[in-house]
This record gives sequence, C-alpha cells and structure tokens, in this order.
Amino acid sequence: MIKHQLCAPRYFEDFEIGEVFNLPSRTMTDALFAAFQLASGDNHPVHYDVEYCRAHGMPHMLAHGFQVAIQTAAGAGLFPHMVEDSLKAFLEQSSRFLRPVFSGDTLYASLHVTELAPGRSTGVLAMRSEVRNQHGVLVMDGQQKYLLRKRPV
Repeated sequence: MIKHQLCAPRYFEDFEIGEVFNLPSRTMTDALFAAFQLASGDNHPVHYDVEYCRAHGMPHMLAHGFQVAIQTAAGAGLFPHMVEDSLKAFLEQSSRFLRPVFSGDTLYASLHVTELAPGRSTGVLAMRSEVRNQHGVLVMDGQQKYLLRKRPV
C-alpha cells in the first residue's frame, strides 16, 4: 500500500511554543445555519428565523456557540496530517464566546501552541484557539489539548 502524506510526520518534540496553525476561513451562510440546526437539533428561533432576530434587535440570525467553536476543528487544516502517526488522543476543548456571530460574517480561525508538557513516552500539546470575524474582532477564544507520542527511539 502506498502511503500518501500531505506533510512530514511530526511528534511531540517537533512542536514549538508560539507556532500558529491557521485554518481556512468560512463565511457563515444561511445554508450553514440550516445544516447546523439539523445536525444539532437546536430549534431556538434565534438560530434560524431572521424576522424573529430582527424583532429582537439583531441584524440577522445568530450563530450558535458550538457553530462558532467548530470553526477551530484542527481537522480543517494540516495539523491532523502532521500528527497522523503520533496522535493518541484529543483530550479537551474549552471555549469562551466574546462577541456575536451573525449569518454573513466570515470567520478566521487559528490554533497557537501555548504549552508542551512532556511525559515519558508521550506529551500534552496545548493550543489556544481563536476565531476572528471579517473585521479582525476576536469573537471566540479557548484551548485544545492533544496527547502525542514522542518520536520512537
């Protein structure tokens, strides 16, 4: 079997604090709102009824917090391809929602390596997650932690 790699494999000790992994931008379209509503089962009208939102002082539909958080899914970028051979577990994720996101906003997500906690044969890689809108305003931040193998001896 031929193994096709998008990038060189990386192990825990190959990462450095301060590295940034930018993820592809995404414009939050009405179709994405509808797909998220179907997948999540969240039926509050603030997420799908434009007239309800306008009657409550919003310019358009309001994105669900999880709809914003999923923009930081590392799988959207190269990170999972880098750790294909070393990833043992996605350990945790947290998010703080700082500003509203509406249909029509374009989001720019990035992951920043903030901590490297080595163990004997593995290590925990912590990354700050950020989502900014088209105006550069930080709308969400959080943290993700991954358990990675160290390079085999």
